[in-house]
Amino acid sequence: MAADRTKCKTRYADMPALRTPAARWVETGLQALASGGPDAVRVEQLAQALGVTKGGFYGYFSDRRALLEQMLETWERSAIDEVIERVEVEGGDARAKLRRLFALASSQSRERLRIELAMRDWARRDKAVAKRLKRVDNRRMEFMRALFAGFCESGDDVEARCLLAFSLFVGGPFITADHDGRSRSDVMEQALEWLVR
Repeated sequence: MAADRTKCKTRYADMPALRTPAARWVETGLQALASGGPDAVRVEQLAQALGVTKGGFYGYFSDRRALLEQMLETWERSAIDEVIERVEVEGGDARAKLRRLFALASSQSRERLRIELAMRDWARRDKAVAKRLKRVDNRRMEFMRALFAGFCESGDDVEARCLLAFSLFVGGPFITADHDGRSRSDVMEQALEWLVR
C-alpha cells in the first residue's frame, strides 16, 4: 500500500504543472481594464486575480505591451467578427439581420458594455488605441450600411439610420432620463423597430 502511494506521488511529481491559458490572462486583463482603465492592467495584479505566479505570464507574452495588444485583438474579434457571424448564420433579409444585430447589442452583458466603454475611454488617451477603435467603429458602420441599404432608397437615409442605431448603443448607457412612464427597454425596442421599417 505504501509502495502504491509512493508510485502515485512519483507519477504526479513527474507531470508538468498546468499553466493558466493565455486566454485567461487576456480575459482577466479585459476585466481589469473595465474596472480601472489601462493602468489597472498590471501583470502582478492579474496573476493575483488568477491565483497564480506571474512567471506563467511570460510563457505567452513578452511583456505587458504584448498583453495589451492581444486584449485589443480579442476585443475587436468579439465586437465585430463574432457578432457578424452570429447575425449572418441564420440568414434572412436585411431587416431580420438588423433585428438580430439589435437584439445582440441590447442583450450584451454588463461586463461587455463596461469593456466597450473602457476601450473608448482608453482611446481618448492613446493614439494607437484610437486608431483601433476607429477601425472597429468603421467596420460596424460598414456592416450596418450594407444591411440598411437592403431596403433604404437613399444613401443619406442609410447613413442617418446607421448613425442613429450606433448612437443608441454607444450613448444609451449615459442617458439617465425617464421615459414618461415607459421602460427604457420598451422605448429602445420601439426606436429600433422604427429604424428598420
